[in-house]
Amino acid sequence: MDFLHIVLLAVAGFLAGALNAVAGGGSFFTFAALVAAGLPTLDANATSAAALTPANAATVVAYRDEVRAHFRQMLPFVVIGTAAAIFGAWLLILIGDEGFRPLVPWLLLVATVMFAFSRQIRTSLAGLHGRIGVALAYGIMAIVAVYGGFFGAGMGIVMLAALAILESGDFHKANATKAVVALMIQTMSAVVLIVGGLVHWPHAIVTMLASVFGGYLGVSVARRVPEKVIRAAVVAVGAVLTVIFFLK
Repeated sequence: MDFLHIVLLAVAGFLAGALNAVAGGGSFFTFAALVAAGLPTLDANATSAAALTPANAATVVAYRDEVRAHFRQMLPFVVIGTAAAIFGAWLLILIGDEGFRPLVPWLLLVATVMFAFSRQIRTSLAGLHGRIGVALAYGIMAIVAVYGGFFGAGMGIVMLAALAILESGDFHKANATKAVVALMIQTMSAVVLIVGGLVHWPHAIVTMLASVFGGYLGVSVARRVPEKVIRAAVVAVGAVLTVIFFLK
């Protein structure tokens, strides 16, 4: 890495930590920065997952009051997320870089569309109640956890949409739940990918240090900045990256 790469990864890591604390989407920044720093797409994805895990932990610490108050309700999502994330990371290693690279623009497109229509997703899901709604919420969380172990960009907003079925408009409770589950998803994914030898540690450490700082401060941002402002910025970044990777 040269100095410019270090600066690029530090900035991307800080933004990723802060955005993941607000609603998700930070992987857009770290994945793109790691590819720009010269890593293959598969290695960039694995390194991003490992690097952002401590930032998610910092966000959980910042939400410690909500976590303490609602941990029992979070536990089923944690169990689902852990198991599904291991499967997603294993699937990523199985297909390799040749199989993963053609999927990148499509995964970015899906994640960007999920962000762009997040309000509509939440509104439609929030109207579901009873056993069907609860089953759907758990099913969505399982699918998102597999996706999170495999790629992860945009998973936060879908988790919030699933939680909208159960949380009755309590955003910070839902966001705290999302942070805890995302931490477990990325931890399990990172362990599998590290064992698979895909993580580049010099790049990961720079990104990690910056993202922890951003992740802790991001909760303060989440409490002050309108969510639609953050979402608009993430959608714009996701759209640009989608176009770039389709053209490459």
